[in-house]
Amino acid sequence: MISRRKPPPASEGALLNTDEKVQTMTNSMHPGSWIAVVVVACLPNQLMADDHAEDEAAIRQAITSYIEAFNRGDAAAVAEHWSAEGEWISPDGDRVKGRDAILAGTEAYFAEGETPHIEIIEPVIRFLAPTVAVEEGKAIVTRLGELPSRTTYLAIHTKHDGQWKLDSVRETSIPSAPSNYENLKELEWMIGTWVDQDDSATIETRCQWTKNRNFITRAFTVVVQGRMEMEGTQVVGWDAGERRIRSWVFDTNGGFGQGIWTRDGDRWTVNVSHTLQDGSRGSAINTITRIDNDTFTWQSTGRAIAGVLMPNIDPVSVARVK
Repeated sequence: MISRRKPPPASEGALLNTDEKVQTMTNSMHPGSWIAVVVVACLPNQLMADDHAEDEAAIRQAITSYIEAFNRGDAAAVAEHWSAEGEWISPDGDRVKGRDAILAGTEAYFAEGETPHIEIIEPVIRFLAPTVAVEEGKAIVTRLGELPSRTTYLAIHTKHDGQWKLDSVRETSIPSAPSNYENLKELEWMIGTWVDQDDSATIETRCQWTKNRNFITRAFTVVVQGRMEMEGTQVVGWDAGERRIRSWVFDTNGGFGQGIWTRDGDRWTVNVSHTLQDGSRGSAINTITRIDNDTFTWQSTGRAIAGVLMPNIDPVSVARVK
């Protein structure tokens, strides 16, 4: 769930290369987490670069140390990247002032769950004076169990006793793209790569979110005695009209089908109808039972093809490989 608490920001990022865009880690809190602002020294011309070469290098070093601190959940080290009187202004206009307040909020935020992943897009920095720099850019934060949060930001960096520190950060929200994540997040545990294997066959399934988390795709391959027998793709999504989860599947044998998903605790039942390449129809009831984050069982019963009943498939164990 997205937290409504408001911990202070953790800011700064890393300029990995002056000739390319930079991705980095930071922290967000709108509506559920704080976007921390990342500093990247992108100099507008060679003269400016020459004038601020040493400062640029110092900022890069501070950025790198911030990323390391943030990724390991070290709130104290993160707070050290702010000036003693540093101020963060949220997209809602809330203000958090002072390194101590930022430290307290960052500690609380890290304690709430998984460390978030931050991406900084098109950051630009300008030097206003030998000890003052302004950074502008866009930030995206993702965290397990939360929708991505997007903001634009403006950060003021000042030089204190030879070190660059964040002195002021102001953020503005970017409206989120429409998403069905709230209706699909109960299936998020499936994201990853899974394998069902015995002496004769291996089935590998790779699950991932589509953009804006509106669908989950499950790409599968079936290898029998070392030979590829079939591939396919299943798309799992939320049917807003029928208010339920549905799926659609297509395989390389020319078949396609759809399923309706229902949940009972850790068990999902998928009522499947299928059209084979020759036009005959099939149906089955597939049951997916979550054992833990790395294991589930799959079973198929009530199987029929062209009106002829087929043997049930006993439960098989499927394990996560990554």
